[in-house]
Amino acid sequence: MEKVILNDAVIEYLDQLVYSLFVDDYFSYRESAQFYVDKIVDFIFFEIFSFSHKTTPKSLQHFGSFYVFYKGNTRSTWYVFFEKQDDNFLIT
Repeated sequence: MEKVILNDAVIEYLDQLVYSLFVDDYFSYRESAQFYVDKIVDFIFFEIFSFSHKTTPKSLQHFGSFYVFYKGNTRSTWYVFFEKQDDNFLIT
């Protein structure tokens, strides 16, 4: 069975992202920003296995050895970097 682990820095980034999206007026309501970030987290935990991942270019490998991308909407794409061993994914 696949297992996903989020690096502590990723958890902190996602928490800060909710705040930033709201404060910078990307969303009018904090709940809307939270819902948007929750969709990213859901993708990571439930969909990352089914997407073909790509090898990260050498210049970006400090983020992780592999990546997939998630389209949050028509105007934004999120890159999810990770390390993979067997069925275990460490999101970096």
